[in-house]
Amino acid sequence: MAVFNDGRFPVLLLVVTLRYLIIASIAFLIFYRIRKKVWSYKKIQTRFPVRQDYYREISYSLLTALIFSLIGYGLFMTPIRPYTQLYTRIEDFGIAYFFLSIPIILLLHDTYFYWTHRLMHHPGVFRYFHKVHHLSTNPSPWAAFAFHPLEAIVEAGIVVLVAFIMPVHPLAIALFLLIMMIYNVYGHLGYELYPKGFSRSRIGKWLNTSLNHNQHHQYFQGNYGLYFLWWDRWMGTLRKDYDQQFDEVKSRIP
Repeated sequence: MAVFNDGRFPVLLLVVTLRYLIIASIAFLIFYRIRKKVWSYKKIQTRFPVRQDYYREISYSLLTALIFSLIGYGLFMTPIRPYTQLYTRIEDFGIAYFFLSIPIILLLHDTYFYWTHRLMHHPGVFRYFHKVHHLSTNPSPWAAFAFHPLEAIVEAGIVVLVAFIMPVHPLAIALFLLIMMIYNVYGHLGYELYPKGFSRSRIGKWLNTSLNHNQHHQYFQGNYGLYFLWWDRWMGTLRKDYDQQFDEVKSRIP
């Protein structure tokens, strides 16, 4: 295939892979190695995954990185690119639009993620798309990209959608993907970083948390959001025990 003969593809693959490995490994080393004994009482699910879980999560995540890279290459480094709204000169739309485009993409992604996520929980498609990710009932940071190839294609779809519906600079996409990766690792961290009472606060009630997504992995139903909780609240899919468990975890003492 021509893609593997193009020197740009290995660079793209390296960037996508290293972004995952660096962010996930930092979280893993801190919470699952260096501070494991000291902070174990804070862990949302107090048990830890076994080694085979880590191997599975990393393997599928590396496959996801390959799929993301192939889609990114096809979108931005082939004759498809002129049909997108990708632009390369920031001054064409101004610095204000450049920075505004990043939260716009995050809002679009949150909506895209909520509805595709709910769809992948439909009994007719769950085992083909989403079951692999839910093998991590007690996720670790390595689970952030642990998708079945079909789900990986769906997850990469947000970049394709954005590229065709709005003017977007490559750097804005890169910053969006960095934020996405950081929040995705946090969502699978297994520890809650926000302070006690945050889930009931004026701002916190609308922001997703690691505990919220951990409940989704543990119970499979409810809590489908990514960055925010408004779709879960509006659609009645926020778990009723969310605030209670948040308070319980943040009230633990050594």
